[in-house]
Amino acid sequence: MARFLILWRANLLAPWPTDPSKALELNEKIWAGIDDRVKKGLIKEHGHFPDGLSGYVIAEGEATDVFRGAHTFMPYILFESHEIIPWEKEREIVRELCKARIAAAQK
Repeated sequence: MARFLILWRANLLAPWPTDPSKALELNEKIWAGIDDRVKKGLIKEHGHFPDGLSGYVIAEGEATDVFRGAHTFMPYILFESHEIIPWEKEREIVRELCKARIAAAQK
């Protein structure tokens, strides 16, 4: 199962409600969507940055899960998603590549 770092930010060009009751209604829908993904195990961690307009998510699943989740919150929230390669895997790959280069240089 892949892990993702997702950076999100409010889309200030979206049609955010100006009526406080409608704003609360929209926020409740967004929070329910986040809660649903947490319950399904897709979101492992969710946080806000101090600017109040952006934050991050640590997610697990398939790229299609991340894609589907991102589109659920559009146009209000914009996302930048990055798949995380664990350092153990990175070390294994880099070691393998370096050994292959050493072998190629010795020929």
